[in-house]
Amino acid sequence: MKASILIVEDQFIEANNLQQILEKAGHAVLPIAHSVDEALDTIERRRPDIVLLDIRLQGELTGIDLAVSLKEKNIAFVYLSANSDRRILDKAISTKPYGFLVKPFREKDVLIMLDVAWYLHQQNLASASREPAVATELPDPLTGNEFPGIIGGSPNFLEVLKNVKIVGPSDTSVLILGESGTGKELIARAIHRISPRRARPLIVVNCAVLPANLIEAELFGHEKGAFTGAVEKRIGKFEQADGGTVFLDEIGELPPDLQIKFLRVLQEKEIESIGGRIRKVNVRVISATNRRLEEEMVAGRFRMDLYYRLNVFPLSLPPLRQRKEDILLLANHFLQVYARKGNKTITGLADQAIESLLQYSWPGNVRELENWMERSVLMAHEPIINALAWPADQKQRDPVETVHRLKTITENERDHILAALEQCDWKIYGKGGAAELLDINTSTLQSRMKKLGIEKKIISKNTGN
Repeated sequence: MKASILIVEDQFIEANNLQQILEKAGHAVLPIAHSVDEALDTIERRRPDIVLLDIRLQGELTGIDLAVSLKEKNIAFVYLSANSDRRILDKAISTKPYGFLVKPFREKDVLIMLDVAWYLHQQNLASASREPAVATELPDPLTGNEFPGIIGGSPNFLEVLKNVKIVGPSDTSVLILGESGTGKELIARAIHRISPRRARPLIVVNCAVLPANLIEAELFGHEKGAFTGAVEKRIGKFEQADGGTVFLDEIGELPPDLQIKFLRVLQEKEIESIGGRIRKVNVRVISATNRRLEEEMVAGRFRMDLYYRLNVFPLSLPPLRQRKEDILLLANHFLQVYARKGNKTITGLADQAIESLLQYSWPGNVRELENWMERSVLMAHEPIINALAWPADQKQRDPVETVHRLKTITENERDHILAALEQCDWKIYGKGGAAELLDINTSTLQSRMKKLGIEKKIISKNTGN
């Protein structure tokens, strides 16, 4: 991909270095803009394919302000720096950039990010110009060979699978985000399975269960005699995965001192075992977390440069409560799996059991659903399961029997935004609007409304209606 690129950066040295990288790769670089006004003037005269913009610029307007305008003009953009201030970071993320590049710029990172951004932008343009995607565009998740073991047909889950198909054949780092139990490891395995590395190992490491004093030896290995108890040489996970893929689950649990070593693996493709020498490894890194790494970064527990190296291609897995269409698909799948294992003849679920499944909020997501179906099959004595076998300590939370339950954070957020909109007569922006009342950026509010399924009401001024 050879593109026309506009750099919006008020630091001469950094802008000049970036320009040299881009021109060396054959891209056409427009005159560098130092402010939002300069950028808008250039865009008016010559529309770029991609804009690379800093957040802090000359003048009162920021890169975030320019990003809102670029979004309206349907121009792809990537931020050139990340700010550790949580409010600024949230505003930047809400504009939905195609990525972040951390200074100082590395040639390989810049070119990979450009390719990813351009590809995603073309996909978005294609999606906007055609009818809404239907499930048949992907293999049937129940029977297709491309994603074995992955069940689901809801629109937001099919969107995840579409992105898996996009990123799978590349070598790009992937960060899988989602609550516990949403199937992050399954998605990582699917990415590896359709990649050119599929004939080589996929090594899984759960950072959350490794003792802090063993993580370094586990990941990078150690030489014989490197420390007390090292009676033989140990090959680390990265070296085991050479030529293949390393999946680091719960990457947010990685101690700060090891984050530096891990960053070196990403940047230099080098590892250094304890007591050993530096060696090259050829691995693809897929990581996952159920934490908000932005908040960890702001709190100083997660390195900013590592976050943006990992976050080249983020995949967000929806929680099960946002995949209502998939609950029965998954329940029947697990029912058949555990019926076969238990050598039982079970044909289905009664209406009462189905009602329980659909009304429950599933805080433990797919993993919790699987556990309950296994338990229900184990305790079933008839071909039809009439009621779920709720654990003793959770019987009171059966949604069919209990009206009052603790709302999820998403449900609370939706109620809060609706209350603000009602109070402002559904005025979203401007003085006295909901964005001002909630103390958030207008684009952020509109983005949250779209994600939460809140549609703007038309308020009639005709009292006779």
